[in-house]
Amino acid sequence: MNIDEVRGLSPDQLQEQLLQLKKEQFNLRFQAATGQMEKSHRVSQVRKSIARIQTVMRQKKAQG
Repeated sequence: MNIDEVRGLSPDQLQEQLLQLKKEQFNLRFQAATGQMEKSHRVSQVRKSIARIQTVMRQKKAQG
């Protein structure tokens, strides 16, 4: 998910997307702990997507 896609979402959509990504992050951490992880690169992708969403949410909140 790139920054342009994130900026186009409404605040409710951002919140929903953030929740989904946090659930995915939890599942990936659980898989890593049990040794079942297949796509280790996905951890960093999810973490960066969460940061992007949080950044855009802060920017929108500061604007008004």
